[in-house]
Amino acid sequence: MQHRALVLLLAALTAGCASAAGSGDEALVFGGGGGGGFAVSGCDPEATPTRFISCVLSYEPGPGAGFGQAKFPEIIYGPPIGGGTANGSQDVLTLGGGGEIAFGFGGNAIVDGPGADFIVFENPFDIAGDPTDPYAEPGVVSVSEDGVTWVDFPCEKDTYPYTGCAGWHPVISNPANGISPFDAATAGGDPFDLADVGLTRARYVRIRDVSFKGASPTEGFDLDAAAIVHAETP
Repeated sequence: MQHRALVLLLAALTAGCASAAGSGDEALVFGGGGGGGFAVSGCDPEATPTRFISCVLSYEPGPGAGFGQAKFPEIIYGPPIGGGTANGSQDVLTLGGGGEIAFGFGGNAIVDGPGADFIVFENPFDIAGDPTDPYAEPGVVSVSEDGVTWVDFPCEKDTYPYTGCAGWHPVISNPANGISPFDAATAGGDPFDLADVGLTRARYVRIRDVSFKGASPTEGFDLDAAAIVHAETP
């Protein structure tokens, strides 16, 4: 029990640590300290299509957020920086308890294809190597075509397995190991299929923390990256 408590404490302290990633313009902050919001430029449908996050519609951090904000929005751009089954990535943006973020992929869209259509990467890890006991911070994932009307994926947030949620499968893909972030069978992270919510296309993804787990400045869901598996513009 003492070992487990130590592992959980270390996870809470490291889950939201930030590092630089990607490139782009800094957002203008009008909130902070885990509250308020961040001014963002939105997503231009005429922008260059990407298969990773490249624009942000909104970011509303909840209480206990903080890590990653100094590098927002670049920290969530580009491929995941997975830490494997035993370590949580530090390349993340913390949402805070109940916080949420909505983002897009430039001028690209997710389209329905065989199996998973997109993958969300957080930073969970398996406690003591047990895949049935992940350090998970579940988030509800929603998708939208217009950024106004959203459809939620049902998320069983209260106990393992956290079916339909993001934030409970360790992230394996990392630029250093060559594992494709577009392969749902090997990349790790949490895959989503548009067919599960009756859609064939979506331009935007939103994630809302429902874990309220951890302590400031690392409370809640920690977003590393997202990748389109089936893209309208590959």
